[in-house]
Amino acid sequence: MPEVLTRGSWDVPASFDFHGQEVRHGAVGEGEPLVLLHGTPFSSVVWRRIAPELARNRRVYYFDLLGYGRSEKRDGQDVSLAVQNQVFTALLDHWNVDVPDVVAHDFGGTTALRTHLLDGRDYRSLTLIDPVALSPHGSALVQTARRHPDALAELPGYIHEAILRAYIAGAVHRMLTEDEMSRYLEPWLGDQGQAAFYRQIAQMDDRHTDEIQDRYHEVRCPVTILWGEHDNWVPVDRGHTLAGRIPDAGLRTVPEAGHLLPEDAPEVVVATVLDFLTRGA
Repeated sequence: MPEVLTRGSWDVPASFDFHGQEVRHGAVGEGEPLVLLHGTPFSSVVWRRIAPELARNRRVYYFDLLGYGRSEKRDGQDVSLAVQNQVFTALLDHWNVDVPDVVAHDFGGTTALRTHLLDGRDYRSLTLIDPVALSPHGSALVQTARRHPDALAELPGYIHEAILRAYIAGAVHRMLTEDEMSRYLEPWLGDQGQAAFYRQIAQMDDRHTDEIQDRYHEVRCPVTILWGEHDNWVPVDRGHTLAGRIPDAGLRTVPEAGHLLPEDAPEVVVATVLDFLTRGA
């Protein structure tokens, strides 16, 4: 397993078996454990500029959610939020990690909250970045794909790619380069990737946030929340609502940034996390 990542490079070298399904993961650095969780429709590649900085004095763990990135994708697979907290819990045991600091974006934030509140796993701290933590949720594309996942999975590949490009572009405030865009497109292209993309959307369900959103007052660790001021997927007012439900949670809004904050403002993510960890030490 490589111990050094350079800014912009990325590798997910290790394999973990979760109930007969492969989950790809990795770790870098030495020190107290810190875990990074990505969201949808992304992968752990969102952390490629962030993990190397945090790994200067931490052991940083990351993984691709089941059905995402380089983790296994298959027909009939459950990749909903109902299973992702089980995957995270199993990986924490596999890594022998207890009470880590956690940094989580989008559905990764929901996964971290579900793991904490439903599975009883404790964190030293939790940094949430534009999390999908309150119902109802889902863009116009998500609503359409929920109703017609099979039809969309059968679209010609070039049309699917055009939809995917437009969808991902809507998550950032700035324009992605072609290299950056290709990192996000690649896992969802081809017959398997296209089917997997619409599968994960079809399985998005408000009940997975309904299960926990009235329990946020039970969160047992310090929490800070980052939110892009130009988040067109989950408006910033959701951040204020969420911060009001979690005891003593701080909220920082980030100008010139959209939903994919690790892409728009990685330096802000690194600085905020390091400051939060230092204050909590």
